[in-house]
Amino acid sequence: MKKYIKGILLFILLFGFDQWTKYAADTCLQGHEAKKVIGDVFVLQYLKNYGAAFGILQNKQIFLVLLTAVILVMILYVFVKTPDSRHYLPIRFFSIMLAAGAVGNMYDRLVHGYVIDFLYAKLIDFPIFNVADCYVVISAIVLAVLIGFVYGEGDLEVYYGRRKN
Repeated sequence: MKKYIKGILLFILLFGFDQWTKYAADTCLQGHEAKKVIGDVFVLQYLKNYGAAFGILQNKQIFLVLLTAVILVMILYVFVKTPDSRHYLPIRFFSIMLAAGAVGNMYDRLVHGYVIDFLYAKLIDFPIFNVADCYVVISAIVLAVLIGFVYGEGDLEVYYGRRKN
């Protein structure tokens, strides 16, 4: 039970921070010119994103919400199946981070009809993104590295019901 309470609290904290930053962007940046953070390298610039990453799937909100819901079910399955031991802490932590990012953007799609983006790496002209996007990208990369290089096949058997901890 402690695993679930900690997970829920971490999720609420990450989701809350994402929503707070989007509220701040909406309040302080919408209708204004970009604000330089690091010269012309990194700026804060308000954007309503009606698609997904890199602007793909524009105006496909229902599809994106359904896809997110399916991904959340898979993340929840992994979290529930992951033993509550120190060894699996990284998988639990980054699963929650991934879920918080996915829900953060799904919430925007459901409430606003678009996702609020505001972080812009202007120097490399990288697409404008938000904190939830950072959660998703960082956690997906870390989870891929963990599953591919850190945890062995025996560690992952727990997901297939062959091993109990």
